[in-house]
Amino acid sequence: MTKQMSEGQRAYEVRRAAKAGVSLDKHLAQKERERVKEERAREEAAKPPPVPKKPGFFARLLEKAQKPL
Repeated sequence: MTKQMSEGQRAYEVRRAAKAGVSLDKHLAQKERERVKEERAREEAAKPPPVPKKPGFFARLLEKAQKPL
């Protein structure tokens, strides 16, 4: 982790890592991966939906064929 943790924060993270059954380094790496994953998901949700493509020639032809006379 890039920032230094206080003793209280470090103790808390050590307890959480022990509860998960992993080392502190592995626990912090997992937390960072989850944080990045959530950030990407938020960015994806914020993107506007793609513009639907205009139907191709055959799709339009089939659509006309399906309409009643």
